[in-house]
Amino acid sequence: MTLNSTQRFTDRVADYVKYRPSYPQEVVSFLHETCGVAPAARVADIGAGTGISAQLFIAAGHPVIAVEPNQAMRAAADSWLGDSGLFRSVAGTAEATTLEAASVDLVIAAQAFHWFDPATARREFARILTPSGLVALFWNSRRLEGSPFLAGYEALLRRYGIDYTLVAERYADDAAMAEWFGQGFLHQARFANHQRLDLAGVQGRLMSSSYAPKPGHANYAPMQAALRTLFERTAQDGEIELTYDTWVYVGRPA
Repeated sequence: MTLNSTQRFTDRVADYVKYRPSYPQEVVSFLHETCGVAPAARVADIGAGTGISAQLFIAAGHPVIAVEPNQAMRAAADSWLGDSGLFRSVAGTAEATTLEAASVDLVIAAQAFHWFDPATARREFARILTPSGLVALFWNSRRLEGSPFLAGYEALLRRYGIDYTLVAERYADDAAMAEWFGQGFLHQARFANHQRLDLAGVQGRLMSSSYAPKPGHANYAPMQAALRTLFERTAQDGEIELTYDTWVYVGRPA
């Protein structure tokens, strides 16, 4: 499987829309109250995908331009958010957004950030930001332990996922983010997030991941069987809980 980030989710859009978690409202509150982002700040959501992160800011009253190279994901975002009056999307990448210089007050990038070329994206973010603008990078990091389901799910991914380890290792830690921002690093925070899912929900959540084997792959049936067994062993009242830490890093691109 290729690590081509612009196309590897094309055949997973329906599951992505339905089963991927959103982000805590505290992310927007933190940006307003701690980081000084104005309530009507113009937002560029880079690698916006199906619009999950954009929706959070639209709900808070921000106009959002979604920059997304994958046509199928961009179409899903347009369908969901296009009537809001605060949303528009463009075909672009983190390294070449197509946006005008100094045209936005806040650049955000959520779950997609680990797919970007770091140095080129930083230069592009600096170009499209106003002089006082900020970058906010945030993502959900699934907890790998803490319950029998969480530990079992991680083991399942490592056993059956196609390139799970390679993808998982792309996520940055605190030190890497401090290095990326350099002298422009201002704030960071962590918020708890979770999903409660029935069996269909956890199956859909798994299949929204680019490293999950699709039907026809040798690992597909064994992975689905292992997931069902894990769910039946650990579910309470017909549901399991996926728990995340939402990490937020804010600053100016140096």
